Amino acid sequence: MDDPINFGTALRRRRREARISISEMARRVHYSKGYLSKVETGRSAGSLGLAQACDRELGAGGELAELAPNKRNEESTLPTAFGFNGLPPVTGHFIGRSKELDDISSFVNEDTGENVCLISGMAGVGKTSLALRGIWNAAESFSDGCLFLNLGGGTPGGREITPHAALDALLRMLGVAGERIPSSVDARANLYRSALRGKRMLIFFDNVRSAAQVIPLLPAEQKCRVIITSRSRLHALDDAMYLSMDALAAEEGIALFRSAGGHRADHADHDTVTRIVAHCGGLPLAIRIAAARFRGNSAWTPRDLEALLADEKSRLGVLDDGERSVAAALAVSCRALTGEQRRLFALLALYPGPEVSVGSVAALAGVDPLLARSLMDRLGDAHLVTYVAVDRITLHDLVRDFARSFVLPGVPQQAQDVSVQRLLDHALLWIGESNALLTPHRYRMAHSAAKPADHQKFADRQSALDWIAVEWVGLVGMCHLAAERGLHSRCWQLAFALREYFFLNKLWDPWIETHLVAVDAARVSRHRQGLAMSLSNLGIGYVDRGDLAAAVERHQEALEIFRELNDERGIVDALCNLAWADLYRGEPENALCGLRVALSHYRRMGDDRKAAITLRGIALTESQLGLYLDALHHAKQAREVFRTLDLRLDVVMSTNCIAWAHFRAGEYQGAAFHYDLAAIQAERFGSCYERARALVGLGNVHAASGRHAEAAEQWAHADEVLSPLSPVMVGEARVRMAWPAMSMRN
Repeated sequence: MDDPINFGTALRRRRREARISISEMARRVHYSKGYLSKVETGRSAGSLGLAQACDRELGAGGELAELAPNKRNEESTLPTAFGFNGLPPVTGHFIGRSKELDDISSFVNEDTGENVCLISGMAGVGKTSLALRGIWNAAESFSDGCLFLNLGGGTPGGREITPHAALDALLRMLGVAGERIPSSVDARANLYRSALRGKRMLIFFDNVRSAAQVIPLLPAEQKCRVIITSRSRLHALDDAMYLSMDALAAEEGIALFRSAGGHRADHADHDTVTRIVAHCGGLPLAIRIAAARFRGNSAWTPRDLEALLADEKSRLGVLDDGERSVAAALAVSCRALTGEQRRLFALLALYPGPEVSVGSVAALAGVDPLLARSLMDRLGDAHLVTYVAVDRITLHDLVRDFARSFVLPGVPQQAQDVSVQRLLDHALLWIGESNALLTPHRYRMAHSAAKPADHQKFADRQSALDWIAVEWVGLVGMCHLAAERGLHSRCWQLAFALREYFFLNKLWDPWIETHLVAVDAARVSRHRQGLAMSLSNLGIGYVDRGDLAAAVERHQEALEIFRELNDERGIVDALCNLAWADLYRGEPENALCGLRVALSHYRRMGDDRKAAITLRGIALTESQLGLYLDALHHAKQAREVFRTLDLRLDVVMSTNCIAWAHFRAGEYQGAAFHYDLAAIQAERFGSCYERARALVGLGNVHAASGRHAEAAEQWAHADEVLSPLSPVMVGEARVRMAWPAMSMRN
C-alpha cells in the first residue's frame, strides 16, 4: 500500500513538474530556501499560508492547501513539536526581502558567534513583518519555544515598557510564578538568565527604543537567539549582528500593492500602480494603507488614488486609514528627538535638493560643521535621514512631507527666512570659489553674501568641479526657493553664478530654467541691472537651444536696459550676442558687422578673453561667407590668445573652428588633422560636446572623400559620445545631414 501523500511531498512533485528550482520557488513565495527544503523533506509540516502561496504559483487548484495543516490560529496554539510559542501571525501580504530572510536564517541556524540580531530602519519600512516571517521560518528549530514582547518604543499611542516590567512579563511566560518574581531589576534579570540556562529559545523584542531598554533582557545562554527591531541603530549593542532595512524595490512595491489592494488593484494598469508606489516612496506601511483605502473605496479608480497621492499637501492625509497612519508612525520617531535635533529636522524640509551636504546643513542650522555632523548622525540613528556619502544625507519623500507639514510650522517664519538666507549665502560663496577655479578669466559680479572669517577654499580645480557636479541640482532648487521667499537679488545672483558650470557641460535646460526664474525675480524687485544681465544670459541659453527668435527678443530688451543704465560693457555684450544670433539665423553679413564692432570695443576695454571669443565668431562667419583665409587667420589668432590665458576649452573650440574653415575650403587633409587634434584635446579636457563635434567633422571629411564606411564609423562614435548635435548651432551637424543614407546606418 502506498504511503499517504502529504503537503511536502506534493509540493516537491508539483515544483519539479513545473521545472522551478527550490531557490526560485523560495523567491516567489517569500519563504526561505531552507524552510522550503524542510517542508519538502518532511522535517517541517509547513503552514496553510505557505500552501496557499504555493498553490497560486504552481496553479495547483487548491490541492496543496487541502494537504497543509490548518494553522490559522497558530499564534495561540502550542505546537507539540516544541515549547511555548507566543509569536503573532505573519501577514498574508509579505513581499520580497529574500536577502534579509537569508541573513536571518543564517543567524538563527548557524553558529556565527552572535546571538543578537538588530533589525533597524525608518518607521513603516516593515521591520516587524520581516522579523516575524524570518522567525516563523525557523521556529521549529527552537525546541524550547519562541517568546514575543513588544517594548512599545515605536508604537503610535503606545506606552514604552521598562526593563522592570518587561522582565516580569518574560518570567511569567517562562512559567515563573508571580510570588517568585523579585522586585528589583537586577534580581529579575538574574532569575531570567537562570531560567534560560540550557534552553534553546528564540526571543523577539519588537519596537525597542534604546539599548538601555533591552540590554537587561538579553540572555547569557548561547543556544538562545534574540531578534530586536528598532527605529534607532542602538550602537551600544556592540556584539549584535546589524541588519538595516530600506524601502522596497519598485517591482516588490507593486506586488505588495496588488496583493493588499484586492481584485481591482491586481488588475490595475502597470504604469498607474508604479506611480502610486513611487508616491509611497516604496515604504511598505504607506503602500499597505494606500492599498487598503483603495480596496475599501469602490468609487476610486487607480488614477484617482494616484492623483490624490501626487499632491504633496494631501499625501499624508491619504496615507491614513483610521487605524494606521504614516504621519503617526513618524511622529513617534520625532518625539524622541532633542529640541536642537527637532529644529534641524524641521529646517531640512526647506532644502530644495535631493541630497544635503554637511556645509548646507550647517548653514541652515546656523551651527559649525562639527555640530552639524553630530546632529545629522543623531537623525541618522533615528532613521529620519539616510547617509548617501560620508558628508551627504537624504530624506525619504514621505519623511520630508512629514517634516514640512508637521514639524516645520513649529519654527517661526522669521527664523525660517534667516535659515534660507544663510543657505543661499553659503551657496553663493561656494559657487564663487568654484567659478574662480573653473573659469578664472570670466567676469564675475560681486554678490551680496558676506564671507565668514573661517571660510575655506577648494584645494584645486578638480575638487571644485566635483563639488558643483553633485550640488547643482540643489542649487537650481535654491533659485526657486529664493524667489518663493522674496530673496530676489540672491535668486538672480545664483542663476548668474551657475552659468559657468552649465556652459562647460552644455546644460541648457537648467540654464534656461534658472534664468527664467531670475528674470521674474529681477522684474518683481525692479532691479534693472539684474534684469538686463538675466535677460542677456537667458538669450544665450535660447541661442544654444536653437530658439533664435526668443533669443533675439531677450537680447534686444537687455540692450535697451543697458543703454538706459549707460552700461558700456552690457551694451557691447548685448550687441555681440545679437550678432551671434544673426550668424545662426543665416544672416552672416549682419553678423560680421556686429562682431567687428564688438571686437573693437573689447580690445579697447582690454578684455582679451571676450575679444578672442569674438574673433572665433568672426572666423565662423567668414567661413560661412567663403572668406576661408581670413577665417583661418582669425581662428588661429583666437586660439593663441586662449593658450596664453590657459583657457583649455576655448582652445579646443578654436581648433574645431580651424578644422571647419579647412573643411569649408575643401582642404580635407588640414581639416582631418585639426579635427583629430580637437578630438584628442576635448577628451583630455573633458568636453563631450567638442569631442562629438570633432568626430562628426572627421566623419564629414571621410564622406566628402568617398570613404563612406569610415564616415559611418566616425558618426557612430560621435553619437556614442554625445547625441544629437544641433544642426542650427553646429555646422558639422548640418553637413552630416547631407548624407542621410549613411547617417541612417548608425
